[in-house]
Amino acid sequence: MAVENGGSNPVTGLSSTPESTVPLHVSITTTAGVTGVSTGLSTKNTILTSLTAGALAGALAKTVIAPLERTKIIFQTSDRVFNYRKVVQQLIFMFRTEGLISLWRGNSATMIRIAPSAAIQFAAHEQAKRFLMGSNGRESRSNYKQFLAGSIAGVISSSITFPLDVARARMAVTAKKTFKHIGEVFLQIIREEGILKMYRGISASLLGVIPYGGFSFFTYETLKRWRADQTNSPLQAHERLVCGACAGLVGQTSSYPLDIARRRMQTCGVLGQPFRGLVGTIIYVAKNEGIRKGLYKGLTMNWLKGPIAVGVSFTTYDTVVQGLRTLPIYNQ
Repeated sequence: MAVENGGSNPVTGLSSTPESTVPLHVSITTTAGVTGVSTGLSTKNTILTSLTAGALAGALAKTVIAPLERTKIIFQTSDRVFNYRKVVQQLIFMFRTEGLISLWRGNSATMIRIAPSAAIQFAAHEQAKRFLMGSNGRESRSNYKQFLAGSIAGVISSSITFPLDVARARMAVTAKKTFKHIGEVFLQIIREEGILKMYRGISASLLGVIPYGGFSFFTYETLKRWRADQTNSPLQAHERLVCGACAGLVGQTSSYPLDIARRRMQTCGVLGQPFRGLVGTIIYVAKNEGIRKGLYKGLTMNWLKGPIAVGVSFTTYDTVVQGLRTLPIYNQ
């Protein structure tokens, strides 16, 4: 989600198995429609197909909800009161003053970030499951290992792509004329604040991605397995969308206050606000804006866009990865 708040674990380092055709515990949908075991792909081709499908899934999901994402960031990084009427007013204002394309302002930075982020996240999740559960997948119903695999994937992905997330946030909260492209964001940060400021807010991001990644992947895999057990048939696309939507709802709700803190920390430099650190930011927001209207500001919008994004992401990934793994080029 894109998955919007997730990261991943590089596949190298999780497995010491040499590259060869070996059984892997990966997200291949069997006739029952649940996660099964791949026996026909090499380690390299398993990783390549997962990376490709993950990148496409993340890019599509984030593009679909980009206008809502930009609007949410604008509210998150200010003390403005949030409600749906004001959201609509903000969307109309951006459309009238900057044009239709402005609704996707910052999406280029999102694409640069989300494609590698989602690719790493999905690939790492497969490898983390293999590492934690064994290559034969016998322990696939272990709940805490499902959660841990998602968390590991989220932490590594977020760590690798965090500077791009900072750039995306700053482009989203500034006027079009402020930055012409993502490169200008990086140049300004390095020149005026220092290179380390590109990782400002990463503590909130890493703390938030543990429950977000863990609950998202755990909920999706659990619901898929439950549905398949009930019907004993392959899951349809709309069923995957529903499972993914529920996963997004649970994941984003569990980590939302940390998302607020991360956005405030990422954008304080460009908005002229003092930097308070993670704990200081949370205390400041809670004290001055309240728990519900501050730390959970915009959560209801996340309940709208989050399930859409995660549902599209998981469904796209499952569909694309299954298609790729039937191609002769990956089965040689």
